[in-house]
Amino acid sequence: MPDVSGMRFAETHEWVKMDGDTATVGISEYAQSQLGDVIYLELPAVGQPLDAGARLGVIESVKAASDLYSPVGGEVSEVNQDLKDHPEYVNEDPYGKGWVIKLRSVKDNPKLLDKKAYDAFVQGQSGS
Repeated sequence: MPDVSGMRFAETHEWVKMDGDTATVGISEYAQSQLGDVIYLELPAVGQPLDAGARLGVIESVKAASDLYSPVGGEVSEVNQDLKDHPEYVNEDPYGKGWVIKLRSVKDNPKLLDKKAYDAFVQGQSGS
């Protein structure tokens, strides 16, 4: 099980983990399981500013295409280039090598959920 301590989650199923003044962003285990096999990601350019809740790109799977949203505001400092050739990393390791972007000059989002609150939110959504 990956270390999700310190991660916070948006209700749109993205996660963020802070490391100093850099935020790493990806999609949750739940989101990738709902999408199925990821086949393509459209990601922002390095240097692009994003507000919390702003669309940062698109993720396509064998089932559907979905927008991705930035859980916090900041400037894109890095994009996971490995996902161009290996979009399956999002399915295989969503909290590790399947990360999507990194942001700097991060503006926090107080609406984010901790793992326990996110898990409760997901359970409420799935009706289980």
